[in-house]
This record gives sequence, structure tokens and C-alpha cells, in this order.
Amino acid sequence: MTAPRVPNLAIDEELKRKLLFTFMALVIYRVGAHIAAPGVNVTALADFIRNSAAAGFFGLYDALGGGLSRATVFALGIMPYISASIIFQLAGGIAPSIGKMQKDEEGKKKITQWTRYLTVFIALSQAYTFALFTESIPGAVSSPGIASRLIMVVTLTTGAIFVMWLGEQITERGIGNGMSLLITFSILERLWPGSLQLLQFVQSGVVTAFGAVAFLAILVAVVAAVVAMTIAARRIPIQIPRKVMGRGRIREGQKTFIPIRLITAGVMPIIFAQTII
Repeated sequence: MTAPRVPNLAIDEELKRKLLFTFMALVIYRVGAHIAAPGVNVTALADFIRNSAAAGFFGLYDALGGGLSRATVFALGIMPYISASIIFQLAGGIAPSIGKMQKDEEGKKKITQWTRYLTVFIALSQAYTFALFTESIPGAVSSPGIASRLIMVVTLTTGAIFVMWLGEQITERGIGNGMSLLITFSILERLWPGSLQLLQFVQSGVVTAFGAVAFLAILVAVVAAVVAMTIAARRIPIQIPRKVMGRGRIREGQKTFIPIRLITAGVMPIIFAQTII
């Protein structure tokens, strides 16, 4: 009796190369997200944001891949590119010419190029606004003035362009969608520090053990509810009639359905509103 054949579980060289490239790209992304921009007192900036009413906004932006609260090189993250992509998606439903281009291969290439240009414009505007914001904080900028603003704008805009390029490279040469991976990796990176901080709160008595468990239970319930609402859809059944083809061929009727999702927009309104704010 011959021994049963064991399936070959070795990963081919192409997949190894893609996994290695994706891993290295994510490491580069997170390293850049911890390098402070020149001329900024990160401690003064972080203290001001922590005690301000906008702490939640900066925390959300950082969770989605940015680093505004630390004024890092990749402070703007992937958000300018995502905002530009959403704008062109909305434009496709308003302008028939753009909607037609989105269905054509050559048109998609043009829209991709336009999206890059719009990304640069959004990054420039956000970087300049952030430069003005940091100058308004006492002690946050070592030498306030036009030179410091220019350095901040160039640094953050260049970082946003590099992040956009890095995401596209992951999509082309790595595993999965590069932009989604960058956001997911940023969110997962914050789970460990957040867990340690919650544990410290429990040990110091700031939060009771019951409160920590209740918080985690509510967090899991909220995530589960969001996932359920995102995938929830009403299936409208439709019947495709039988059709007589050429040469006496008959295509039998088919039953299918049209899914109507409960939340069709997803997170697009939140991201778009965040860009405007």
C-alpha cells in the first residue's frame, strides 16, 4: 500500500516576494509615521491636543493612518488620497462624462492620474492649515514664520505623496489593496498601546475591573453591530425569462436577486466630512 500523498504546502517564490514586499512597505510606513517633522515641539503639541476639545478628532485621524497629534512626516497619512478618490466617485454620479470615463479602461487611467493631482492639492491645503494650527500653540514651533510654514507644508505634502505611492506599490507588487492595508495596519498598531493603557488604568484604580470588562463588551458589541449593519441587505428576487437563441438553442430561465444594502455609503460620508473639517 502506498502512503497517501501529502499536499505541497510550500509557498511559491512569487508569493514569498509579495509577502516580503508588503511587510517591508508596512514597516517603512509605520517608521515614517513616528518621525517628527522638523521644527516642531512634539511634547507641547501633544499636551495641547490631549487637553483640547479636538482630541477625539485627532485620535480618529491618527487611527486611520495619520499622525497629526505627533506632527510626523506622514501626519496626513492616506486620507488625502482617499478623499480625492471619494470626490471623483461622487463626481461620476453627477457628471455623465466622468461616469462614462469610469467604465472605460483608458478613462480609468485618466481618473487615476487626476486623483493623484487632487491628492497633492488636498495635501497642500491640509498641510498649510496644520502649519497655521501648530504656530497658534505656544511653544509648539521653535521658529514661527514663513520659513517654518514652508518647511511644514513641503514635509507633510511630500509625506502624503510618498504614502500614496507606497499604497499603489503594495497594490501592484504586494498582497491585497495597498490603501486598505495601510489603514488596517494603522488601526491594529494602536490596539496594543490602548490595551496597555486600559490595564494601567485598572491597576491604578482609575477604572474598575468591572468598568474595563464592560467597556470591552460594549466595544465588541458596537463592532459587531457595525459589521452586521454593513453587510445587511434586502435581496429582491428577479426572474430571468427563458430565451430562444440562434440555431434552435434555448437559454433556460434563471432566478437571481438584486441586493439592496442597508448602508450603501459605508464610511465614505465620515471620511469626506473629516476632509472638509
